[in-house]
Order: sequence, then structure tokens, then C-alpha cells
Amino acid sequence: MITGGKSLVSSPPAFSNDAKRLLVCTGNTVSIFSTSTGLQISELEGHGAPVTSVIIVPASTPASKVLCHCWTTSLDGKIRLWDFMAPELIRTIDAGFPIHSMVIPSLLSQQMESKGKSPNLFAYIYIEAERQREGQPNSSCGQIRKCNLTKSRLAGGVSLAETHKPGCISISPSGKYIGICETHKLRIWEIPTKDSDNTVYKKIRLHHTKTFTTLAFHPTERVVAAGDVTGRILLWRGVGHRTFSIGDKFINGGLNKDAEERPGVRGNDDADSCTTWHWHSAEVNVLFFSSDGAYLFSGGREGVFVVWQLDTGKKKFLPRIGSPLLYFTNSSDPSLSSISCANNQIHLLRMPSMEISRSISGIKLPNSVSDIYEGSGSSVVFDHTVGFVAVPTDNYSVQFYSLFNDREISEVQICERNHQPGDEATVKVNLVALSRDGSTMGTVETRLPEEGIGGFVSLKFWACGSQNKDFSLSTVIYEPHREASVSSIAFHPDCHMAVTSSYGGDFKIWVCTHDTHLKDQMLQSSGWRCHAVGSYKKKPMTAAAFSADGSVLAVAAEKVVTLWDPDQNILVAVIGDTLEPIVTLSFVGKSTYLMSASRGSNPQLTLWSMSKLSISWSYKLHTEDVTCSGDSSTFAVLALLPKTSECVASTEATLQGFDGAILLFNVENPVPLATWFVSKAQGGRLGFIQKSPRLPDEVTDVKSAHDLLAYMDSNYEYVLFNPYGKQGHNQSITRWQNLSNLEEKEKIGYASIYGELTEFSVEKDQTHIPHIPYEKNWETLFSGPSHKLAPLTKLCLDFLESSLERRSVTVE
Repeated sequence: MITGGKSLVSSPPAFSNDAKRLLVCTGNTVSIFSTSTGLQISELEGHGAPVTSVIIVPASTPASKVLCHCWTTSLDGKIRLWDFMAPELIRTIDAGFPIHSMVIPSLLSQQMESKGKSPNLFAYIYIEAERQREGQPNSSCGQIRKCNLTKSRLAGGVSLAETHKPGCISISPSGKYIGICETHKLRIWEIPTKDSDNTVYKKIRLHHTKTFTTLAFHPTERVVAAGDVTGRILLWRGVGHRTFSIGDKFINGGLNKDAEERPGVRGNDDADSCTTWHWHSAEVNVLFFSSDGAYLFSGGREGVFVVWQLDTGKKKFLPRIGSPLLYFTNSSDPSLSSISCANNQIHLLRMPSMEISRSISGIKLPNSVSDIYEGSGSSVVFDHTVGFVAVPTDNYSVQFYSLFNDREISEVQICERNHQPGDEATVKVNLVALSRDGSTMGTVETRLPEEGIGGFVSLKFWACGSQNKDFSLSTVIYEPHREASVSSIAFHPDCHMAVTSSYGGDFKIWVCTHDTHLKDQMLQSSGWRCHAVGSYKKKPMTAAAFSADGSVLAVAAEKVVTLWDPDQNILVAVIGDTLEPIVTLSFVGKSTYLMSASRGSNPQLTLWSMSKLSISWSYKLHTEDVTCSGDSSTFAVLALLPKTSECVASTEATLQGFDGAILLFNVENPVPLATWFVSKAQGGRLGFIQKSPRLPDEVTDVKSAHDLLAYMDSNYEYVLFNPYGKQGHNQSITRWQNLSNLEEKEKIGYASIYGELTEFSVEKDQTHIPHIPYEKNWETLFSGPSHKLAPLTKLCLDFLESSLERRSVTVE
């Protein structure tokens, strides 16, 4: 079983001590990426729920850099200590509550280095607990609790705060202060130098009229920055002068000041001044101070990384990142940082130039279920031959993603149009379809009208130029079905032919006019044109499909199925009369059966016999997606579980957390061969994928001739498995086993200064020199046909000149 498609940006990542690795929370695991190649090299597995935070244990001495330990927390309530170089688990602590965030101040303070005996190590965790009130039902809330990591237990009775819901804890670079955002106020605590189970904390609150979104601490001064939902950045200076320790070296006199001497400070907040900066147009998600405290980094929904000069307020920008910013993470290397974006990408930055040196790309996350669910066609399609999936993205592109390697292959720009994160969508990629061999792609995009003017539909055909799915545009057809929208696209299995159906009451067959190759040259220019047009009683054409040999074209005319000869464009037969309009048609492999699915108040899954032109069997199922095997007579159905009160009451105990089921059928038997219950089924997709020869035998069961089945849920997380094998336990794949050698090795000594020496062999060169016996070859120098030899006078002159030395002539 292969899993992938996890979010890379659910929590902030963390750099290793040598900045050569980036640890990223990906679902229930922590993925470790190389910062030099951007490829995954290892993984930490063991948590039973999504990982929420990862904290690197810093190296106190240069020698301790070889120790690569990290702490992780998860919603399963566990805190784990890992050696991520091995990788192996060292310790596990059970907190008993889902943990959303954790900080360990003692790791950042320098007090532990001078101690001969290490004191207890305390962590502060933001957990999800239950609030119990008399006479009212229990409700969830957030609590900040203290955990003794040395003794592997929670500090009894120590709760710093209780909030409406758990969130993120921010910590100062020195580890002396921690804080949280709670609606219109900031709550900040001072962590004592000598922490213990019964520590008394000093705390302050800073207030604002808007809701806070993020918080950051200055590395050396008592300066706090916070962002709100309107895009404002508030900067408090001299925070905590009246409350926190007077012995702090950063305090310089004057603890009691009048309100007039504290500009911008609200009420009785403990701060000297408050400054407001406003450049962002939407909420601020990222705030971070530079290591020297001279600059403040910010980012938000606009997809622009802003660098503020703290003293002057001047700004510098890194624009056109293309997605809202979520997190900023620095490393021990001052020239390397990372930013995490909402489109499931992590960019590695070279500082201070802010140049993107490398990107780690996950699968592009969907905007909403409605974008996937609209229309009967599929906006997410699988490439059966190579194991790729094509996913439309927010920036009007189609991303090709490898299911076997769990990484991006390429991205094709469908519409050349400027995309600004957060702007209202003006173009939508409705449909994507691939030919059987993956050499041709068809897309349908809808350009939405602006103020009621300019809306239209475009049909585009693309030609693939390489194995990396670098598609080039071949043909553009504007308004292929006049003003009607396109309901589906289907490609002929063998030749360059495609069909599009429309809700306007017709379908069109398209053929490629030129598709020949020149030897040792690129593909000649080709184009697609309309070959035939068909309709049936002016009914909306809702779906279309070709048979396995391409001799029959099936087009759904609302509630009936029409069968056509695609070459002659002749109607052959009309079958069926379903209760609801048909939204999906598919021929089952090379068999003589056709499968159809309809939605609505009376959903129906129907198998039709083409030899008898009648129904073979039918089910009342809420079908979300259907896929058919290319060679065998099996097909899989993704069905939504019914939501009636009777069904929910009877199955909630056994199917808790599941909202769909995958049913595997054979055309000869209406009883499913196998059933799997899944979650996030609405908006999910199914697809049969050919086995990869590089996968282990125990995972793919290569002895079997069947394909693998891929299920992708509404969040684009997928699982790839053998539907005919034993799935009693999950078998993971180590995709990165050959990628660790691609890491750049550290250069030391001579190589660090002058570079690597050219490798050479110490052994004597034993190259064999052929022996040629001595002969008087000059005797045959002038042998040959007389008409091919140069004149003797010319040969002798040149020969004598080459043998004699020229004497320089002195001019008197």
C-alpha cells in the first residue's frame, strides 16, 4: 500500500542543526527533505494522528552537532523524542490530550550549557480539553499545560491559560517569553530562569480592536509584533516594564510613565509605545524578526514577502510568490530560510537577497469541494500508463503529480493570465482529460463574465513532448458548443479522435489533422478540427465514452444512452430510461458491458449488456466516481454512504469517521468482490494504475496481472493498493532509498578551499600500443594513379622548403 498527497504546510517545518535537512509535518509522519536537492531522504513514522509540531534539539557545542534529535507532538496526545538520522524512536510521553502546539524554552536558553547537571526539561503544550460546567453539556476548549519531559509526566495542577479553542504558542528566540493570540488580546508569560513544577508566572496582556492572527518576539529587546485580520502590524516597545523582572539588562529606567508618554498604547497595557504599520490588504499570517533584530519579516494572503526595516519602517518586497504565505522558518545558516505557502509548497530562500533557491512541492490542494463537484466531468484525472495524476490548480494550471514518487513532475499553464492570491476567480478549469497513452490532453476552461460581459468557454488540445509531461498547446476552439457548457471529454483509444458533449443538446467529434513524426526532428505542427456533429431529440448530452476498440461511441442523452458509429456518425441504437440524468458513462475494459451512473433524488448505478442492449443489473447508489480496468472485466465504484437517520443510527458505531465506500465489481456478478470504507469521499476520485516495475513484489504483488487501484479523497490525499491482494496491514514504501546518495557531502580541508581534486588512478597506464613492423613506406609514397597525384615540380618544391631553414635577409 502506498500513501501520499499529504499537506506539507499543516504546521511550521524545522531545520536541522547543520541546515542540511528540513523536517516537515506530513500527516501522521515527519518527512525529512534534503535542502540541497529538495528530495525526501527519510521519514519518522509512529504517531497515530496528524503531527502538529517538530522541535530540533539544538547543539550546545560544535561536537554535539552529530546528535540529531527532535521532539514531535501529535493529535494522538503523544510527545516523542527521535533520532532523525537513524531514524528511530527514543522516547514516548503520553499527555492524554490532543496536542496542537508545543514549545520548550529550556532548549533556547543558554543556562543549561553552564550547568554540570542538567535540570528538568519542561515543555509548554497547547492541548484540546473538555470544559465542564454544571448544568451545561461539556464543550471543547484550549488549555496551555506544562509537561516535565525529564520525568515523562504533566506538571500537576499547572495550567497557564484556558481559551475557547487551541492554537499556536509563540516563543522568543531566547526562550524567556511565550505568548498566544486570543481574539482581541495577546497573552504573554515570562518563563523563569530556573523552571520547576511549582513556578509562579508573571504575565501581561496587550489589547487591540481587531482579531490577532500572529505574534513574534524581538531577539534581544522587549519588542513584540503582532498582525491582525485587517492586515495591520502592531509594534509594541518596552513591553512588560512594570510587570516583568526589573533586573533585566534590557530595561533602562523610567518604569512609571503617564499615558501621554506611551503613544498608541491602549488602556493600562504594560508597554512604552505602540506603532502601527499597514501595507497588507488582508490578514497577516507571517511575522518574524531577523536574528540581529534589525528587520521584521511579514507575509499574508497577497503572496508577497515583505521585509521591514525596524528603525525607519522602509520596506523591501519579494513579490509574485503565487500563494498566501503561512510560515517563515530560519536556520542556523544565516543565508538559508524557508517560507511555507498555502498551495502546499515550501520555498527555500537565500538571504538577504530573498532569492528562491529551491522549492519542495506537494500536491496542490483544492480550493473547495464545490470546485471539484461542479459538472459531471472529472477535473482530476489519472494517467493509467505512468501513474501520474493531473490536478487543476488555483493559478489556472494543471499539475502533474507522481503517485509512486509522491512529488511534482511538471505544471502546465492552461490560461495565460495574471493570478493574485485572494482575488476572485475569473477563469475556471472545468474539465481535464487524457488520452489512453497520455500523449494528448484536452481541457475545458470557462472565462467568467465581468459585469455581465465577456464570458465564454474554450476547448484546448495539448500535445505531450516528453516523459515529464511537458505539454504544448496544439489547438484552441472558442465556444465549441456555442453558448452551452461542455459536460464531458473522451478520447478514442487508438487514433487521434475525441468527443465532447454539451448541455446544449449536441456532441461533436474532433480529429487531429496532422500527427506525423519526422525522423530525428520534433513533432510537426498539428491541429484539431470538427469531424461530425450529432444530437438526439435536442436533449442535453451529459456524458460520453468510447468502447475499448473505438468502434462504438456511447453518448448519454439525459436519461437514455445513444450508441453511435464514430467514423460514420450514424446512430446505431438507443437503450435505457433511467430515473435521473446520467452523469457518467464508461465501457468496462474489453468486455461487452457499459456502465452508467446517475445522481439526484433517485441515484442509480447500472450495468448494460451491449450484446443484448438491455440492463444486466442495477443498484441504487449515490455514486461519486467510477473507474474501469483497461484489460479485465472489473470496475470500481466510489459510493457515498446514505445520510438518513435510520442508516446513521445503525452504522455510526461501526463506520465512525467514514462517509464513503469503494466497491469492486465484476461484470458477471452483481455481488461486490471487495469493499473498503473510506473517509472524505465527497469529491474523491478513483483510477486504475499500471504497476511500476520498481516497486517491491510484496507491495504490488507483481505475480498478479491486475492493475493497482488509486483512491484520492477530497483533500487530494491518496492511497494506491492492489485490490486483489491482502490488505490486512499497511505496507509502506521507502521511496527515498536511492535519494540519500544525491545529497551534497560536506567539504573539509583542501576541498573546502580549492574544491575537489580530479580523480586519477595510481596504477601505471597499461594502454596497449599496437606494434607496427618497420617498413620503407616512403618508397611507396608516390605510388598511385598519375591523374590523382600533384605535379612533381610542386611536390619537390614543397618538400625542399620544409627541409631547409630560411635565412633572414638584412636590408641595407
